Amino acid sequence: MTRGTTNPNRLRRMDRWIAAVHGAELRRAVDPVAVDLGYGAAPWTAVELLTRLRAAAPRARVVGVEIEPARVTAAKPYECDGLVFRHGGFEIPIPQRPLLVRAANVLRQYEEGEVSGVWRRLCARLAPVTESSRGGLLVEGTCDEIGRRHVWVALGPEGPRTVTFATRLGSLERPSDLAERLPKALIHRNVPGEPVHAFLRDFDRAWSAAAPYASYGARQRWIRAVRDLTADWPVTDGAGRWRQGEVTVKWEALAPRG
Repeated sequence: MTRGTTNPNRLRRMDRWIAAVHGAELRRAVDPVAVDLGYGAAPWTAVELLTRLRAAAPRARVVGVEIEPARVTAAKPYECDGLVFRHGGFEIPIPQRPLLVRAANVLRQYEEGEVSGVWRRLCARLAPVTESSRGGLLVEGTCDEIGRRHVWVALGPEGPRTVTFATRLGSLERPSDLAERLPKALIHRNVPGEPVHAFLRDFDRAWSAAAPYASYGARQRWIRAVRDLTADWPVTDGAGRWRQGEVTVKWEALAPRG
């Protein structure tokens, strides 16, 4: 069981990214089911996920899943059209194979060596890849208490695909401030010799080089720094996402060595 500390609007950055990059998959699906895994002591994140997904895919449904039965009981009054709560864990206690599983701040308390096994278990429950679909998406990551800084890994049925760094730009001193919010698979790898450490080092250097753009605002400085990063790192998104204080990189470039 997680600590369950959940503030309203905490996962807004993750939700908006999901709606933007996975919305088309949700719209095409006959029954677009999403799972909010480990929503915590209060159901706010599941309620908000439904609202944001339905803006992109009006038929989307959300199932909130919690390992603590008392939390499920407390959430029941918030059930509505498209939103239900179930008791369970990594087995995902629903008959369908979901098109989305969001697990935010769930694996923080686990050991690094346990993460890959949990990933495999959750990815095996995702909707499969077909000729018309890339399959389901698992989004697993960590954020601060009010959602200003967030890092997450996106995984398909085949495994990890990308890592996204997202922040409120006005609160950022340097990109490496996001290191404390790295997901469990990466947070202990922020040491010399590891790819994620090299990435954050290069990001800080690009941020410093882009200092003249600060006169136009933190957003323009971030965009310039990320643009410089693309020369050496496989950034997968474009300026439209960068403007949101995001950057997404291929998993292979940041994956732990060994």
